[in-house]
Amino acid sequence: MFKTLISAMAVAASSLSLGADAQDVRQYSDGPVTEADYIYVEYGHFEEYVGWLNSTWKPTMEAMKKAGLIVDYKAFRATPKTPDQANVILMITFKNGMAALDKSVELEDVAKSVIGSTEAQNKARAFRNEYRKVLGTELIRELILK
Repeated sequence: MFKTLISAMAVAASSLSLGADAQDVRQYSDGPVTEADYIYVEYGHFEEYVGWLNSTWKPTMEAMKKAGLIVDYKAFRATPKTPDQANVILMITFKNGMAALDKSVELEDVAKSVIGSTEAQNKARAFRNEYRKVLGTELIRELILK
């Protein structure tokens, strides 16, 4: 009886350690980081905003991509459920999270080369703020499932 109890305890202990080892293995790897900007464009100004995306934002993103600072970029039109939600979402994908945070000087330099000085950029932002509102920005990391 005592041997049976010891054997049962040994089997239980070994199965617990196998389960713990299986839980220690990550079932995913970290992928690229995407910055998502949530924008609300006022009624009647959508085409104007898309014009800015094509004339300024897209060339800036292409220059950043060519410089190796970003992996990709996308613009989405959304149908908000409530008036306080975004109707445009801009996404910029970086190879990793640190690039999104640590490359601000390089990103600004590329923007200056395409758009112009920081002062010119700020004036353009102020004008766009008359018909659009930035609701928020978040960084999201892709999970690459195994």
